[in-house]
Amino acid sequence: MQPLDFDKLPEPIGRYLAAHRTHDTPTELGTFTPDATVTDEGRTYSGIDAIERWMNRAAAEYTYTIEPTGYLRTGDHDHTVTQRLEGDFPGGLVDLHFRFTLRDGLIERLLIEP
Repeated sequence: MQPLDFDKLPEPIGRYLAAHRTHDTPTELGTFTPDATVTDEGRTYSGIDAIERWMNRAAAEYTYTIEPTGYLRTGDHDHTVTQRLEGDFPGGLVDLHFRFTLRDGLIERLLIEP
């Protein structure tokens, strides 16, 4: 995994990550395909409406900071960004892999896992 250089990320991933850090839900949503899926904490959210509910719940549930720590391109359309989250959630500190699949210049799938 190489250090994260935002300038080298595919545009929708960089835009999503920047918006995610500031809880800018409209910008985050604009990076997804209409039929996108997000899987986080073992639960899958399908479609923009479900993803928006997930974003709003996640933003309200805990207070945390996010520090991107690495990036790896894993295929033609697949990219992994590792981020360190620190906050008031159980355990207080975790490194998570945000695994993105892109389609037509947008995020088709996001899998978040340790």
